[in-house]
Amino acid sequence: MKRPALWILGGLAAGLAGWQGYAQIDNATSGNEAEPVPSKIEAPAPKPAPPVVIGKETPMAERVATLGILNKRNGLYRDLVMKPGQAVRIGDLVVRLKACETTASWEAEPYTGAFVQVIVHGSDDKWRKVFSGWLFKESPSLNTVEHPIYDVWTKACAMKHPDVGPDTIVLRGDVSASNNRSSAAKSPDAAVEPGTNAPPAPAAAPATADINAAR
Repeated sequence: MKRPALWILGGLAAGLAGWQGYAQIDNATSGNEAEPVPSKIEAPAPKPAPPVVIGKETPMAERVATLGILNKRNGLYRDLVMKPGQAVRIGDLVVRLKACETTASWEAEPYTGAFVQVIVHGSDDKWRKVFSGWLFKESPSLNTVEHPIYDVWTKACAMKHPDVGPDTIVLRGDVSASNNRSSAAKSPDAAVEPGTNAPPAPAAAPATADINAAR
């Protein structure tokens, strides 16, 4: 009677051990399921190429104009080298430079112009603005300073243009060949600052209490 009892106990022990091993294997596999492998790996999008910089136009405040001044009464002549926004007084004459412009090298007709204001102190002890507009070097007859004593004209405007023109082909980048618009100066209203880059505040002229009366 003892031998069958031992067989029964041994069978129960083997079954219990087998059930515990199966439970451990099931727990180990159920918590670590393999993630699905993607069928296609997408490469990151390429970065856009940086724009090609082909120079830029000189800002209005950094341009330099050369103006010729003649006193027809005594024949004295001198050159004025000025930046837009500056004013210079010579005796009874005040010259203000508002803007200057020169056409690019690829344009068919070269033009060099300066927007000038001429203020003269009269015999009645008042300052009057006798001229306000563009003066062109290549065509002085288009606009002249009509005054019996003083004559003012444009001689030069130092500035740079972008290195693009009507025949420029841009191979890459964000630079358009449409920068070839004419840079010939257009006459603005005398009360409005000409040019988009012109500084809003004029430079200080030699101190005088009566110059403001001509504004």
